[in-house]
Amino acid sequence: MSLLARLSLILLVLHLTAPFSAASDLGAVDVVANLHTTLLAVMKDGGQIGYKGRYDRLEPVIRASFDLPFISKTVLGRYWETLNQDQRSKFIETFSELSIATYAGNFDSYSGESFKTISEKEVSGGRILVQSRLIKSKGGEIPLDYIFHRVDHEWRIINVIAEGVSDLALKRADYAVFLKIKGFDALLMKLNEKIAQYAH
Repeated sequence: MSLLARLSLILLVLHLTAPFSAASDLGAVDVVANLHTTLLAVMKDGGQIGYKGRYDRLEPVIRASFDLPFISKTVLGRYWETLNQDQRSKFIETFSELSIATYAGNFDSYSGESFKTISEKEVSGGRILVQSRLIKSKGGEIPLDYIFHRVDHEWRIINVIAEGVSDLALKRADYAVFLKIKGFDALLMKLNEKIAQYAH
């Protein structure tokens, strides 16, 4: 499967070469660089280490790079307010596991791709936009941008935009329809099913 296809799958759902520094020590560009370095390394070792190995290597970097509790709350929209604390905690953890599983399941092989950071700029609300490109092995570039906000003193990713398509907007729309039709428990079950599918 091409890397573009993997990115598309991530939008529809969601061997470190060097130790990952604490997020508080990193600027937004550094967080992106560490994430990209990790993805490339996992892809290169993908077949050898298998899904579990990829998951284990990606987990600490993804949890340190993304504000998963904020993203979890945002994708549920108004439904978040209807949940009790236990439901919220369960959704955050399940959504986080699915995010890691999606990367581990799709970034499983390497065919000469690379990443390039283009720019960093402040956008509305004190957030940071880091623009990057996925360089395909046979030529051509795919725009891949990251939106950050601060969590205490750390920069965390809250949205990924691939070829102009917002991951956050896609998930929010998709989950809203599912919640309206089937409810929260069914959504949680569906996410757990997706996690299990990646693990097999």
